[in-house]
Amino acid sequence: MAVQRAGLEEIRSFYAKLMAAASRSCDPRLERIFELVPREAFLPPGPWKIRVGETYVETPSADPVYLYQNVLVALDAGKGINNGEPFLHAAWIGAASPQPGETVIHIGAGTGYYTAILSMLVLAGGRVHAFEIEERLAAAAQRNLLPFENASVTAGNATCMALPPSDLIYVNAGIGAPPVDWLQALRSGGRMIFPWRPSKSVGIAVLVTAKPSGFEVKPLMPAWFIPCVGATEAMPGAAPTDGGAAWRSRSLRLTAQQAPDATATAVYPDAWFSSEPLSPP
Repeated sequence: MAVQRAGLEEIRSFYAKLMAAASRSCDPRLERIFELVPREAFLPPGPWKIRVGETYVETPSADPVYLYQNVLVALDAGKGINNGEPFLHAAWIGAASPQPGETVIHIGAGTGYYTAILSMLVLAGGRVHAFEIEERLAAAAQRNLLPFENASVTAGNATCMALPPSDLIYVNAGIGAPPVDWLQALRSGGRMIFPWRPSKSVGIAVLVTAKPSGFEVKPLMPAWFIPCVGATEAMPGAAPTDGGAAWRSRSLRLTAQQAPDATATAVYPDAWFSSEPLSPP
């Protein structure tokens, strides 16, 4: 008796349910949006190179069903640039909680897949401004995102550009301390989620929230991304820290406003992380 294989729509629907579960969010829109946005539309033509351990394996064919699992898919295998791990991004999106009407900055947009998902989450009235330093990837993202009228892509290094006032800054490249300009772009209640690289052996996803009394820090989960040009752990004057100290971080202070003290878990020229929670306003 022949076994009937599930169709692409059914597989995409199951994938979306997994993403909603991985998000740990009660937002019902997440499942529907992960189901609606086709991952293959943001990737080069198949077959695709899927990351397995420390190497890439080519899919047996260009059937999109191979993309609807928790895998990294190469955008530029030579540079180690991938379309990010879906479970990780679902968890980040759940933690950052993009809302209708918000302004989002997406740094390290690749070819735009997660930009598209963010753009749908801020409808109606919201916008996503994406930045991608690799010109070829930025051009692909611009093409891929044409149907998403509230999303735009700028080719260039976001560490060298002024960011508009933002409710969420979503960073997909490893950084040491967020540039002060990024922190100052956050509106009150704004969030920044990024892969923190306080040393070469430590990678942690961190959620920073702008509060009236400063910047609250919440370490979330291990996370590893390629370095962000201009904002890596190798900044001059940076004091590297170990993983234990990094996980104890609860606030981020600007050096111009407060000198580092004994609570510091990592110190950079313009900012430092502290194990001390923010004081009430």
